[in-house]
Amino acid sequence: SKAKETLPPPSLSVAPARHHHRLAAPNPSPNSQTPALMSMENPGPLPPAITPPMAPLPVHPPIAPIPIPVPPSTSAAADDDEVDYEVSDDHRAARERHERAVQELLQRRRAYAMAVPTNDSAVRARLRRLGEPITLFGEREMERRDRLRALMVRLEADGQFDRLLRVQEDEQGAPGDDDDMEQIQYPFFTEGTNQLLQARVDIAMYSLPRAKARVDRAKRRLADLDEDPEAEADLVVKQAGDFVLECSEIGDDRPLTGCSFSRDASMLATSSWSGILKVWSMPQITKIATLKGHTERATDVAFSPVDNCLATASADKTAKLWNSDGSLLMSFDGHLDRLARVAFHPSGKYLGTASFDKTWRLWDINTGTELLLQEGHSRSVYGVSFHPDGSLAASCGLDANARVWDLRSGRLYCTLIGHVKPVLGVGFSPNGHLVATASEDNFCRIWDLRTRQMLYSIPAHKSLISHVKFEPQEGYYLATSSYDTKAALWSTRDYKPIKCLAGHESKVTSLDISGDGQQIVTVSHDRTIKIWSCRGTARDNEMELD
Repeated sequence: SKAKETLPPPSLSVAPARHHHRLAAPNPSPNSQTPALMSMENPGPLPPAITPPMAPLPVHPPIAPIPIPVPPSTSAAADDDEVDYEVSDDHRAARERHERAVQELLQRRRAYAMAVPTNDSAVRARLRRLGEPITLFGEREMERRDRLRALMVRLEADGQFDRLLRVQEDEQGAPGDDDDMEQIQYPFFTEGTNQLLQARVDIAMYSLPRAKARVDRAKRRLADLDEDPEAEADLVVKQAGDFVLECSEIGDDRPLTGCSFSRDASMLATSSWSGILKVWSMPQITKIATLKGHTERATDVAFSPVDNCLATASADKTAKLWNSDGSLLMSFDGHLDRLARVAFHPSGKYLGTASFDKTWRLWDINTGTELLLQEGHSRSVYGVSFHPDGSLAASCGLDANARVWDLRSGRLYCTLIGHVKPVLGVGFSPNGHLVATASEDNFCRIWDLRTRQMLYSIPAHKSLISHVKFEPQEGYYLATSSYDTKAALWSTRDYKPIKCLAGHESKVTSLDISGDGQQIVTVSHDRTIKIWSCRGTARDNEMELD
């Protein structure tokens, strides 16, 4: 009973209670026998010794298992969908704008993939069948076609595809539309005046003998064993590598825009932003005349190839014809926007002007009559040039294209497509079958008129190329001017660089080459005129002595 009284209360742990009971057991009663006495009285095999239990070992907490990602179940997704999130007004508006932009993009793609008639009469007929006005005030052909395209996309988006199919079936079954389309023949022509007809006949009579003489000369040079065109080209290219700066002169108070040698290189004309044009005597560059008459900045100047008259172009939408002494001979009015470049026909009877009104025009310098208003460029026309035979004219513009026109028939001969930025200069080679174009993409491209394909592409400058011109005798080299403050000479045999004419401090806007190919003039926004020459070298003196 005493032992039972000494037991620990039930609230204590079991293990400490047993341990305490063994260590501090009470004195046994007289009647009870201890295990030692019982073993003494009854000898026998001793039981194995029982080791008293030790304190329990500490148990570490279990390590949590690495969670394995489980794909969300449909029920979890449904639970997420059922959760309502609060969206701000700005976020909702941004989402709506994004959805509208995506829809517009899809509609635009669908519109470009949709077949729309290209014939204007077919476009009008389809608009009529769809119940829309066939034309709007001031609407042109391309705008009308775009309106039809947008209408078809809208009908398809509204689920009215059957209506479009019915309209197309009606068009296929209509007999009158095919007749209308057969009557329209492209390209179309506009009726010209009798003066233009006479000018075309005159140009043909002028160009055909020159073309025949050029071809005969080329054949004779190939057949003549004494002629060595390769050696002659090497000599000219070697001489071009000797160009050095001979003279520099301040040309005006404002930046210079154009320059031109006279036919015998005895005079030089320059134009500037001040609207004043000046005539200089060569080679001392002494001013002999000042031409005042333009009310806006002058953009270009060109000497006549047959006499000492010169033509100028200006931002006041006019071109003017001057005598070399400074007297005004004639003014050519008719362009609707500022003029860019001007060029004389080789016969000296006609003048070509390029304008920002997307046209170039041909004028009779004797009567001042506008003979031809030539459209064709989708953007402003910047440059114009004439073939050495006088049969072709080339125009270039801000639409990144150059076009070659046959002046004898009025037809478009070819379109030179390859530049990725506006074309600012174009020029024919004296050999008659090469054309060079200068562009804002820093490239000068060479084209072959016989194949109507690009022959070579020259990465000529680090900035836009403002002008390009072939050497006027045989075209053995060409010169380019650029806004990177430099001009450069290139061989037309392999189109490798010959010489870099560095000396200007600002953009070089124009250049010209004398008739004998021995002098080059460049003008720049730094207001200076620079003359480059290869006449005074020791090698030339030795050749002349020989």
